[in-house]
Amino acid sequence: MSRILYGVLAVPVLGLAAAAGYWFAMSREHAPPPAAPAAERTPERKVLYWYDPMYPQQRFDKPGKSPFMDMMLVPKYADAGGDESGVSISPRVVQNLGVRTAEERPGSLAPKLGAVGNVEYNERAVVLVQARTAGFVEKLHVRAPLDPVREGQPLVEILFPDWAAAQAEYLALKRLTGADVEPLQRAARERMLLAGMTEAQIAAVEREGSVQARTTLRAPVSGVIAELGAREGMTVAAGTTLFRIAGLGTVWIVAEVPESQAGMLVPGVTVEAHVPTYPEEVFKGRVSAILPEVNAATRTLRARIEVANPAGKLKPGMYATLALSGRGREALLVPAEAVIRTGARSVVILAAGEGNFRAVDVEVGAESGGDAEIRKGLKAGDRVVVSGQFLIDSEASLRTTLARLEGAGAGAAGNTATAGNTAAAGNTSMPVHQAEGVLVSGNDKFLLIKHGPIPSARMGGMTMEFAAPKSGLPAGVKAGDRIRFEFTMKDGEFQATKVEPLR
Repeated sequence: MSRILYGVLAVPVLGLAAAAGYWFAMSREHAPPPAAPAAERTPERKVLYWYDPMYPQQRFDKPGKSPFMDMMLVPKYADAGGDESGVSISPRVVQNLGVRTAEERPGSLAPKLGAVGNVEYNERAVVLVQARTAGFVEKLHVRAPLDPVREGQPLVEILFPDWAAAQAEYLALKRLTGADVEPLQRAARERMLLAGMTEAQIAAVEREGSVQARTTLRAPVSGVIAELGAREGMTVAAGTTLFRIAGLGTVWIVAEVPESQAGMLVPGVTVEAHVPTYPEEVFKGRVSAILPEVNAATRTLRARIEVANPAGKLKPGMYATLALSGRGREALLVPAEAVIRTGARSVVILAAGEGNFRAVDVEVGAESGGDAEIRKGLKAGDRVVVSGQFLIDSEASLRTTLARLEGAGAGAAGNTATAGNTAAAGNTSMPVHQAEGVLVSGNDKFLLIKHGPIPSARMGGMTMEFAAPKSGLPAGVKAGDRIRFEFTMKDGEFQATKVEPLR
């Protein structure tokens, strides 16, 4: 009886326990989650508009797929900051499509100058052989101009009567003895020196004890006979130039340097010379002097360049092309390919970080070795775009590009899927670009083409849409075929003008 009573009472108790457990579980399930600490909350960023990084001038008020490229639209946040004159590109897109940047750096810029010139004798190595006194030429050992000679080689034998008389007098006094004779002997020896005899020739007279009337003149240096003034049998007076010998160990190249570039040259800078006779050989020298005279007809200055010529390959009269190193100076440098020249000014695209870019006017100085000197507009450490500028603007017109980057050509905001913007005033020229690719899909209105880099349009490889040619897709061309196509660009719209299969 008691067991039955306990069982009857247990049923209601278990029911109440089950109901309480169910109520507790449901209340836990539907209760709001606990508030996160203030430090862990992330404020929601406000989106101003969406845009295609390839066409930053076109804005959309809803997310979605770009009507221009095979990619999703990117949001522009209110707190992104940045200059209104810049554009923003997704860092992922920048990395995938190969935008390269370089940092402006301090360095030394030594511009290379080009010039032409002619090989000439080194006038500092020219030696004259003259007659010291009147005489008669009896025998020539060198008979023609431009004959090569070696140092110490016999040139000519000459009879000097004055030398013979002075030697005879000296030998006669040498035979005498006495205290009064010694001053006369010294005077006679001095007379031979004044007549032009050398100490070695006087010593030979003393050694032989006889008159040496005929004398052999020898080459004082090695070189060539640049001038020959002696002939056998002729009479020569004192001071007559018998030979003019030019050394060829070093030669001069007299270069014509444009007056506008002459200020970059200083004596001592290095030079590399090339001559047509030896096209693969480089002759190294240095600027020894810049002549203080300007050619009024050609507006050039002459620079005298001294070049070593140990093998004698360089001959006077040869034509030479020269590469001269200008005066080096410290400067801020960027790669020359980063500079965009519009004609009126020079611009670089500055990478501001986090996918932001803007155009900056710069003052460009000299260029050399692929580097350009930036005099004004940037500071050390700034990064500039070197390649991939098509991501910032894919249009061919540089004028439209710069105007849009500076905020002068911003596209109208709104939800639109068209690529049409008004072309810049006066920009009526649309170059035609050629490329090859694979037709992904297509109809009579649009073509989706996967192509490689197109240098003429400054575009990298990608898959993108083109408006179909007016004549439509050619018969026989289907998806997956390799094609060759031509297209134009205008205000962000790509118009295919010709499509043909690639066999």
